[in-house]
Amino acid sequence: MTPYVTRQGDVVDLIAHRELGDARLCTAILDANPGLAAAGAVLPDGLLIMLPDAAPAPTRTTIRLWGRT
Repeated sequence: MTPYVTRQGDVVDLIAHRELGDARLCTAILDANPGLAAAGAVLPDGLLIMLPDAAPAPTRTTIRLWGRT
């Protein structure tokens, strides 16, 4: 886990996008910080939260329906 200090105007999905590379990881941030949702939609400036380690991005397999491979 990585510590993160919130800045003015931070919201959980923006932090997830900016720091972890995927806004969908906001649930992981909320899970790692019990009670964080009670702080409100816009987090207070200077709040210390813990960011979970980002999982590696899944690899995609390309499937060609037509043509050569």
